[in-house]
Amino acid sequence: MSHKFLDETTVPANPAAALRYTSSMSHRPTHLENTMPHPQLQMILQQMPKAELHIHIEGSLEPELIFELAQRNGVALAYDSVETLRQAYAFDNLQSFLDIYYAGASVLLHEQDFYDMTAAYLRRAAQDNVCHAEIFFDPQTHTARGVPLRAVVDGIYRACQEGPISASLIMCFLRHLSEDDALATLEDALPLRDKIIGVGLDSSELGHPPEKFARVFERCRQLGLRLVAHAGEEGPPAYIESALDLLNVERIDHGVRCLEDPLLVQRLAREQIALTVCPLSNIKLRVFDTMAQHNMLELLDAGLVVTVNSDDPAYFGGYMNANLLAVFDALPLGLSHAQRLARNSFTAAFLDPETKRGYLAQVDAYFAGLAL
Repeated sequence: MSHKFLDETTVPANPAAALRYTSSMSHRPTHLENTMPHPQLQMILQQMPKAELHIHIEGSLEPELIFELAQRNGVALAYDSVETLRQAYAFDNLQSFLDIYYAGASVLLHEQDFYDMTAAYLRRAAQDNVCHAEIFFDPQTHTARGVPLRAVVDGIYRACQEGPISASLIMCFLRHLSEDDALATLEDALPLRDKIIGVGLDSSELGHPPEKFARVFERCRQLGLRLVAHAGEEGPPAYIESALDLLNVERIDHGVRCLEDPLLVQRLAREQIALTVCPLSNIKLRVFDTMAQHNMLELLDAGLVVTVNSDDPAYFGGYMNANLLAVFDALPLGLSHAQRLARNSFTAAFLDPETKRGYLAQVDAYFAGLAL
């Protein structure tokens, strides 16, 4: 374990006392607030209410389900077993991941396939005490293979309606394709507008700056859709600025490279633009070599609205709680960070004010209960 503690001889032995102890040290810098034994902090991270705002539903497709759907749909795979496929999940960068990601998606052909995939994710998220999820999906990945857009949306949406947690859909445009292709996808999706709350921008970041999609995002804004975009993962901080200024996005997906531009950091903090950070993904795709090098703590110390998410959990080694545990294990983060991350996840969610207040009250009640 690389988890870091304060002087353990002074730390209370139970979570309630530890939370009170943290409050008494509020004058200390945030990076010194890890005030409780690791197993108790793990329990709190796992049990606290949380939202997930950066989950690609196709990236939740576990190898077992890939093989099940391949058999059901008569799709030939390049791998002879679940284990062989899982062993292929070794990526050098974003593109090497996307290559196998799109291959896995080839088994998704019918509405029921999308339903089964989404239902499996929602069940797994509920186990991690995720209360609300805003799910990315990539229609162009499927329509390019002849899958009707309605089958994609209806399957995912029906699973969300019937699932154990609150969930909504964000339709992402593939940035390695043209803006005209994105515009055509948007037009095709208009009859399904009531099932989609927003749009995003994902896929290969390098060489595909946000401004490439200014027209389609403006059209989406006019339609009243919520706007997000991947930026500042492999691409430079300038991509984050472009996403804000030219696409008018409300959240930045990833955004970890913002620290390279102090003025941008000040802006993100001032405007309270949320970053949907994905720690295990960042390590798997070599954005950082090790979790101990992750800049999560610096982002939080800069006053940014950071959230923790799983991105593509089937490929990157863990769902929501695994991401939280990994980053808290590697960095000197404590109770106050846990509560802040939980609150941020709901503050940044695209929920109506009353629902949002209800979830925030749940978070605060959970942490207040620890102090009884």
